[in-house]
Amino acid sequence: MATYKPVVVQAFPKLGERVTQDTVYWRGYKTPVQIKEFGAVNKIDFSPVPPYNYAVTASSRIHIYGRYSQEPIKTFSRFKDAAYCATYRDDGNLLVAGSEEGSIRLFDISGRAPLRQFDGHTKAVHVVGFLSDKYRIFSGGDDYSSNLWDIPSATEIVSYSEHTDYVRCGCASKVNADVFITGSYDHTVKLFDTRTKSSVMTIEHGQPVESVLLFPSGGLLVSAGGRYVKVWDVLKGGQLLVSLKNHHKTVTCLCLNSSGQRLLSGSLDRHVKIYSTTSYKVVHSFNYATSILSLALSPEDETIVVGMTNGVLNVKHRKPEERKEKSQKKRQPAFRTYVKGRTYMPKQEDFCVSKPVKRVLRKYDKLLKSFQSSKALDAVLEPPIRLYTPEVTVAVMQELHRRGTLRSALAGRDEKQINLLLTFVARRVIEPRFTPVLVTVADMITDIYQPVVGQSAIVDRQFLRLQEAIGKEIDYQEELLEVLGMMDTLFATFTKKRATYLEENKSNGLTETIETSTNN
Repeated sequence: MATYKPVVVQAFPKLGERVTQDTVYWRGYKTPVQIKEFGAVNKIDFSPVPPYNYAVTASSRIHIYGRYSQEPIKTFSRFKDAAYCATYRDDGNLLVAGSEEGSIRLFDISGRAPLRQFDGHTKAVHVVGFLSDKYRIFSGGDDYSSNLWDIPSATEIVSYSEHTDYVRCGCASKVNADVFITGSYDHTVKLFDTRTKSSVMTIEHGQPVESVLLFPSGGLLVSAGGRYVKVWDVLKGGQLLVSLKNHHKTVTCLCLNSSGQRLLSGSLDRHVKIYSTTSYKVVHSFNYATSILSLALSPEDETIVVGMTNGVLNVKHRKPEERKEKSQKKRQPAFRTYVKGRTYMPKQEDFCVSKPVKRVLRKYDKLLKSFQSSKALDAVLEPPIRLYTPEVTVAVMQELHRRGTLRSALAGRDEKQINLLLTFVARRVIEPRFTPVLVTVADMITDIYQPVVGQSAIVDRQFLRLQEAIGKEIDYQEELLEVLGMMDTLFATFTKKRATYLEENKSNGLTETIETSTNN
């Protein structure tokens, strides 16, 4: 008796996503560490000096985490209500934070009690930060004001009341110690110079501004609000360079990598998009479990920390290159270990013992071997095979057609099974690799179940979907044939012109030769 030959599944090339250097680099961040906070994480800020600890502001506390620690190494909890926007100074020694009660507190990293408290805002302060001279603090609050404070004397230097809605974001210039920027829910971004009594530039974003970011050079400004991320040229008076709309919900936070060549944006749609700052195209994206409120990248780009609305802190680490080199230096077995004995040729007096190879058949092969056609078809219509490896389903259908049992396998099915079959056929019949087989299957299904058309609304709907899919594909093919005809005409015209041009050149050359010989 001949042995059973398993169904041959035709291999098709996988299109897949394009793998770029950015894809490889950003996928180098390993499985994230999840840390649960007491409330929504509204701000994450890395210390600019080693060991690059980061401050997490959530609820009424500020936690300081080490790079690889899952428990806070320090906590500041001297707040009656919610704390906001804890930010490091450039030397990493001081930390400033706003609060719901309207006061601003300045902390020493080595202590616990606040060094200074600045009172002047009448409502919650959502944005605070240091100017680059390290001795002044700017702030913005829900009282529509943007204030400047002196650290040594703990006094207010100047207050600007130009916004007409909540001030919720801001940043300071690293180039000029007198320049800082604020963004507001009044759809504007304002640039202030502390040497003047009013703002020196106003930019209309068009949506409530959730985050602003200034490039290290100080020439480009990025604002985020609504679904838009916009890049402005500050040196040209706030000219719009590019407007990006890659998120489906409000963009809440922005971040730059250490080189300034990649821009990261986090959104309520649970995605972090990474843009190239040369082309402003998305080069990679991360997907998270819930909406994102805050985002930070460590100064050496080794750690990505994302804060979410459910209070979860997501930390991804990238393995240093040195560790990879060490792992590659492990001694591997010599090549001769793997090929030992493979080239040995048996001699005449040797007795060869062949090792029996046990062939494991899949479920549908076992059913086909026992001539259970209907059950074999049911086996390949299960979701894991039908959805992820449709080529297996089509291969079994082709084998049943070759055996002449496809019609009997399709017949005698209930409403649910017919619906499943028609859904698969309608979805895959337009794929060129499956079309020859599935067209035959569709013809047989139509012939078998034509008498029951009109008895089930679900089956009728699937037949209409199949008809619509085939109709669209026919229209598409007709349009392609028209385009192909146009291209053939163009190519024929070019070929004819080229042939005429060559003949003219040949005739001109012959005439010139005759004239030259005559003159001689």
